[in-house]
Amino acid sequence: MIHVLANIRVKAGKRDEYLAILNTNVLLVRAEAGCLEYQPTVDVPTGLAAQRRDPNRVVLIEKWESLDALKAHLAAPHMEAYRRKVKDLVEEAELTVTASV
Repeated sequence: MIHVLANIRVKAGKRDEYLAILNTNVLLVRAEAGCLEYQPTVDVPTGLAAQRRDPNRVVLIEKWESLDALKAHLAAPHMEAYRRKVKDLVEEAELTVTASV
């Protein structure tokens, strides 16, 4: 199983606009072959000392059956359309990709 944490930093004040676009894409992604989980999340206050909160960060928690499924997802037409729609809202995106052991 492949696990992905996609850390998306959006421009200040643009998180709600970004989330509206992202959430229209979620059902399409969840319907893809090999998608086990695809969940957008945002930081919440916890009072935990080690937490580093960022109001402009969205983290996508993803699980895929295989690396091939993840690669197919990244090349899907709806993902290309999504990237075009959000390109002016996103400052940076970083992927952490791991495999179950």
